[in-house]
Amino acid sequence: MATTSWGSAIARFGTVLATYLKHHSKLGCGLASLLTASGELIFSTVVFQCPCSASWNLPYSLVFLLLPALVFYLLGCVLRTRSLCLLCSCCRTRNAGINRCDLCDECCRVSGPALVSSVTWVAVALLGGAVYECCASGSTFKADRLCVGRSSSCAAQLPLVPCRQAQDPLVQDLQKVLRAESQVVGWSLIAAVILLFLIFACVSHHRAGGSSLQLKFWKIYSEEEHQCLRTQVTERATKLADENVRCFFEGSRPTGCNIPSMECWQEISSPYPFNPEDEYLSALHRSVNEIQNRHTMNSPSGDEMPWGNVSSASGDAMPLGNVSSPSGGEVELLSSSC
Repeated sequence: MATTSWGSAIARFGTVLATYLKHHSKLGCGLASLLTASGELIFSTVVFQCPCSASWNLPYSLVFLLLPALVFYLLGCVLRTRSLCLLCSCCRTRNAGINRCDLCDECCRVSGPALVSSVTWVAVALLGGAVYECCASGSTFKADRLCVGRSSSCAAQLPLVPCRQAQDPLVQDLQKVLRAESQVVGWSLIAAVILLFLIFACVSHHRAGGSSLQLKFWKIYSEEEHQCLRTQVTERATKLADENVRCFFEGSRPTGCNIPSMECWQEISSPYPFNPEDEYLSALHRSVNEIQNRHTMNSPSGDEMPWGNVSSASGDAMPLGNVSSPSGGEVELLSSSC
């Protein structure tokens, strides 16, 4: 009986793990939103204290509202590999002729998940109302609008409203107005962001063309390729590090290890938008096929040429780099790979 319950628990855990691996990106965004919302509520309750000063209410509230949102956005961009690859590819001059619409589309795809935490922070802060009350009470523009038809001391007492220190009851009642405005702005921000995401999804799908199944196939391939590339990079780097450390202590000669050239790394890091009429699905897919075709054309017998180490006359493996030809010239293997 215990064995059956244990097996059932393992099966359920496997189901949960498979679901997480399948939808890890969406679950990650949801978890980030939940943590951001919880953090904002805690900070608004414990840390945020409106100074109730005409000169400090506005800057203090804006810093509390916008600076954490900016930090969350920058962290989201830095922690995403695609954003780093996009930044590196944009900084290279050889991509100056890339389609600007495709580059803009790729930037939106990369920055979209990074904006989730930022928008969540701002939206939760606005729905709470405390930050907006402090910000609006220190604005002379809001004071001119809210104090119309009220006492002459309304503008001077308005910064004291968040602390409930306004002497005029009519001025203190403006706190309800500010709280209502804050919630309206918060819900409007959420609706606007959702609407923008829907418009972007529709425009992106319309520009991409092709069927929905073809687009889904491309997305699945991109995710799987990224995962496989990440796994292979980790395995190859670990293997190379182990080999070099072993040879260092044993004083032996390292065996060959296939490492692509810098041009190859740059080529597969370039943005590659979806195109239903293109035979390649990604920059890596295109690079691999171009290397294969180039090696086949350069081979005298038409056979495939290995991409990696070159054996010398003694049978030892020679590392990738410049290899001397019989005529005394140098053949640059790495640059010829891509």
